[in-house]
Amino acid sequence: MEKPSILVVDDELLIRDLLYDFFTGQGWSISVAENGEKALEVLNEKPVDLILSDIKMPEMDGLTLASRVRQSHPDLPVVLMTGFPSVETAVSALRNRVEDYVIKPFNINQLYKLIESKLAEKED
Repeated sequence: MEKPSILVVDDELLIRDLLYDFFTGQGWSISVAENGEKALEVLNEKPVDLILSDIKMPEMDGLTLASRVRQSHPDLPVVLMTGFPSVETAVSALRNRVEDYVIKPFNINQLYKLIESKLAEKED
């Protein structure tokens, strides 16, 4: 498999930087966006293999982003992150066919393995 291309979407600069640094250190190609609107712009400019997005963001939240991505890229894996888990957001994530739902704070090595497995499933 060639190096994966991931789009990280989070309104927190610290989280974007952490994930960018970690995943580029694994040899992955990483794009970042601070909200859902910017993420859609990036997605229109270049293809990605997976979107890793926060749920709570200004302008467009991660659930709305997942719904919009499904319309134009139905097979693109989306993994959502949240520091505010709830049954409602989990159900909404399932309705938008989100591949997984990660609770912050997360273990970055476990997140890496999760994304790696989602990318491997996409290859099959």
